[in-house]
Amino acid sequence: MTVDGPLRIVVAEDHYLVREGTRRALDQAEGIEVVAAVGTAVELEHVVERELPDVVVTDIRMPPDHHTEGIEAAHRIRAAHPDVGVVVLSQYAEAAYAMELLRDGTAGRAYLLKEQVGDPAQLVAAVRTVARGGSWIDPDVVGAMVSQTARRVSSPLRDLTDRERQVLEQMAQGRTNAAIADRLGLSESSVEKYSTSLFLKLGLSDEPHVHRRVAAVLTFMHDQGRARPLAGDDAAER
Repeated sequence: MTVDGPLRIVVAEDHYLVREGTRRALDQAEGIEVVAAVGTAVELEHVVERELPDVVVTDIRMPPDHHTEGIEAAHRIRAAHPDVGVVVLSQYAEAAYAMELLRDGTAGRAYLLKEQVGDPAQLVAAVRTVARGGSWIDPDVVGAMVSQTARRVSSPLRDLTDRERQVLEQMAQGRTNAAIADRLGLSESSVEKYSTSLFLKLGLSDEPHVHRRVAAVLTFMHDQGRARPLAGDDAAER
């Protein structure tokens, strides 16, 4: 995704001080403009329709029920406007919340802990990554997700063949099966075969398709000591 001019951001957070802190952190960054800041998921969806921002930064829990309104709104926004990136802020390093955000894919999505608002560089980097179509997951959340996966995986990666590992490495860069096939000189059916095999070896054969892919990539990232973007500049190959 190419954006002319500053990135236009909408912030949604029901806690006034956090909302203002997030807005100011973003407004002070070069090349970023906060066009609206609202307090509910309903207001968020309305303002997205009006402003068509490049990125939405939203709390995970908002009125009326303070459950997962932010994630639910993010899914609806992405369905209606696939080019709008979404950064979900949460005080919970919960694997289940992150997996729910990523259930339809990782492109254009980020999950950060609210403490990162105090580190504007991290928040701004996440916003710019999702604006390009990439993904960004807080390291603590990656750790929680890997721990959950590790309970089902007795020996991650050790039993993979060289080709299966190459396929997994390409997955970790956000590439589709077609892009992986092109990069490795394989047929798309061969990539599917290697993917199925590595999912089986990692104990992920019973997971939904998207969850298998995300869990496998997170296992690879943990093994490599990586806890930053799932996909950045390579997102164009999706």
